[in-house]
Amino acid sequence: MNEIKETLRNIEQNYRLFQQQQFTFITALQRTRENAHDMIRPVATIRQVQSYMDHHCNNSTDRRILSMFLSICNDLSKLCQNLETLHPGNSVTNDILERCKLLLSHSNDLSAIRAKYPHDVVNHLSCNEAKNHYGGVVSLIPIVLDCVKEWVAHTEKLPRHMLYNVSGGGAVQGSKQARKKGLIDTQSYSGKLKSPWKPPGRHAF
Repeated sequence: MNEIKETLRNIEQNYRLFQQQQFTFITALQRTRENAHDMIRPVATIRQVQSYMDHHCNNSTDRRILSMFLSICNDLSKLCQNLETLHPGNSVTNDILERCKLLLSHSNDLSAIRAKYPHDVVNHLSCNEAKNHYGGVVSLIPIVLDCVKEWVAHTEKLPRHMLYNVSGGGAVQGSKQARKKGLIDTQSYSGKLKSPWKPPGRHAF
């Protein structure tokens, strides 16, 4: 869990640097949208931003800020994968993770999401920009960060034996079913694997 928190802090630090350059980000999107002749539809997906950077970006400043946005999104996706391996999940934490994964999907439509108070990213846009073009894309990272923090808060309330060690050898990889099975097997056979045989009598199970 400490590893998760450290990763989250690093992502938040990068996001603060990105947030300070929101005007540069909007300018880069505006310029690449013009180059792509794509001025009507909103910036609605991560894939759209990637496409603007790959095919319609012709200066280093725009490329740097668009790359920074995509890098933070990628770091959040990796963090969510680590969260799944740390904790087999209950209904609350699974719902939070599924929302994060949906929001970070490259094809998911972000145009309708808006970061609410205390976030002020939407307030820094003009009414037209917020409503029609960029309100969703600037809201994505703060909303996902809030979701991850909520996941951490819920998970820290769980019994310690419910957690896996992401960096240790005990982490269970693979599907949710495999992770749950691994937890059940560990709990069911804890102690028996170390002592495969016990003498008969009062000490036997």
